[in-house]
Amino acid sequence: MSDTTNIYDEIPDFDTIGGHLSKARDVSGMSAKQLALRLGVKTSTIKAWESDRSQPGAHRLNTLCGLLSVSVSWVLHGVGAAPVEAEDEGDDLEALGSRLDKLRHLHAETGNLIRRLQNDMDRLGTN
Repeated sequence: MSDTTNIYDEIPDFDTIGGHLSKARDVSGMSAKQLALRLGVKTSTIKAWESDRSQPGAHRLNTLCGLLSVSVSWVLHGVGAAPVEAEDEGDDLEALGSRLDKLRHLHAETGNLIRRLQNDMDRLGTN
């Protein structure tokens, strides 16, 4: 997803919630047992979620997405922050520099959005 794209511009991948969870767990390198221990659920619960026999409740979904480094919108709808598979060449200095540059850009963009929102709030508060 590019820096200027929002999730509404993306085409969903149409996999199921279970398929998304399974893929994210595989990419994370965690076993179902490890994920279950970190979430405080049974391994069979993780397997049921991944096979679409049941779905995680809202109270577990945010934690689950955080542990798997994916967005809730990606798990539920197939758009948004998907799991990032490790690159074969590893984290060399150039790749790390590129990631740092992207993070700096996103930080600056977030600052701009915060300033715009604050200006809008200030303007609405004076009317």
